[in-house]
Amino acid sequence: MADHAHDLSYVVVVVYQKEGGGGGKHHGGATSTSEHEGPKTPDAKTLRRLAQNREAARKSRLRKKAYIQNLETSRIRLSQLEQELVQRSRTQGAILGGGAFPAGVVGGLTPEAAWFDGEYARWVESHERMMAHLRAAVEEEQQHAAAPAAEGQLRQLVEAAVAHHGLLVELKAAVASADVFHLVSGTWLPAAERCFLWIGGFRPSDLIKIVSRHAEPLTEQQAGGVYGLQQSAREREEALDRDLQATQRALSDAVSSDALQPLCPSSAAASAYSDVAMAQVSLAVANLTSLEAFVRQADALRLQTLHGLPQILTARQSARCFLAIADHSHRLRALTSLWLSRPRHHDQQPPPPPPAGLARIHP
Repeated sequence: MADHAHDLSYVVVVVYQKEGGGGGKHHGGATSTSEHEGPKTPDAKTLRRLAQNREAARKSRLRKKAYIQNLETSRIRLSQLEQELVQRSRTQGAILGGGAFPAGVVGGLTPEAAWFDGEYARWVESHERMMAHLRAAVEEEQQHAAAPAAEGQLRQLVEAAVAHHGLLVELKAAVASADVFHLVSGTWLPAAERCFLWIGGFRPSDLIKIVSRHAEPLTEQQAGGVYGLQQSAREREEALDRDLQATQRALSDAVSSDALQPLCPSSAAASAYSDVAMAQVSLAVANLTSLEAFVRQADALRLQTLHGLPQILTARQSARCFLAIADHSHRLRALTSLWLSRPRHHDQQPPPPPPAGLARIHP
């Protein structure tokens, strides 16, 4: 009986030690097992990557906030200046003839054109800073391709670039009603860029041709989307070209009409115009006014193309395309600088004189 009680006490002690009586040993063993089976402590490389992701996300938020504030400030300033331009145009009125330049023109530029040139120069500076941020983000994304914030950051920067081009369209719309000839002539652009001017800007189909190779490799679906976007842009360009040529022919016919001979700017002679002559003048002015609509339609097509590319491409591909656009413009500006600074050889042999027969035609 005593032996049986002794054995029972031994069993109770053993069970007590296993189920909790061991106190610290039991908890220590459980903790060790939990640590062994649970998630491991991140190593230094993982911690460094997490810190880089958090820093990239923080920079992305700061850049997005700065871009939004910059765009909002520019839009407010644009709205104010546009109201001033409208008011100035109403008070100034339209002047036909009466000197080399209309009243208010300084150095061949209207006040509206001079204002636009200054705003465009500031737009270019801001755009270059934006492209520098985008280029840095692309390089960072290449180094940390697995970072979850990289794709979102590139997408935000691309959207900011599209919005910045939209701001340029608004600037052009503000000056188009006052001096559309300044936009159509392209004098606000560097000389080399004017070689590719199309209704106050670049031709969208040519732009797609330039940037498409920077988006490669393309999937079959992406290639089809880019091709469709280019074909759609080319069709609308051809339609605008046909309408513009028809407008130019109508303007030429109105100006060359015999009813406008002689065209004298004095008010006395203008009052003596026949009804036919006044109708021809009104037609010519209407054709000139329609140039503003052409610029607006061309700008809308350009902006639509810039919006369409990011919808087809990935964020990285879109970023590379916008960088290619910026690089193309930068190279044309550099080419203009080289052209203007090229050496002039005044000691070159003069061109040979024209043949004797031609010389007699114009003594």
